[in-house]
Amino acid sequence: MAPPPARSLARRLLAPVATLAGVAAAFAYVGTVDPNEPGHYPVCPLLRFTGIYCPGCGGLRSAHAFVHGDLPAALGANALAVIGYGLFGVLMALWLIRAARGVPMRLAVSPVLWWGIGAVLALFTLVRNLPFGSALAP
Repeated sequence: MAPPPARSLARRLLAPVATLAGVAAAFAYVGTVDPNEPGHYPVCPLLRFTGIYCPGCGGLRSAHAFVHGDLPAALGANALAVIGYGLFGVLMALWLIRAARGVPMRLAVSPVLWWGIGAVLALFTLVRNLPFGSALAP
């Protein structure tokens, strides 16, 4: 039995390029429509009903500042989101390189890593809602 024929470069790059285009469009929209002006985006339900900042609170303001090149403001709005932008950039570069070379991209995330991510999100949420962690609040 012969191995399956190799897919063309354009076909291999379709998924990562489409993903990158979608994320770029979302960032372009958030960069254009300022989340600091009320009425453009919904309010975080957790913040509205409890007064507690969730791990995503300030994420849109962070993305807006990031698009405009204001890294200190992006970090001030949501530092964890900025770290996420960097991780996404690294994963996208890796996916594009592997797709161009014809090597499949497989992410096997262990349960330990998922628990670690959950612990970081919980700790970030806790600290940003305490008085000594007010620098992490949006």
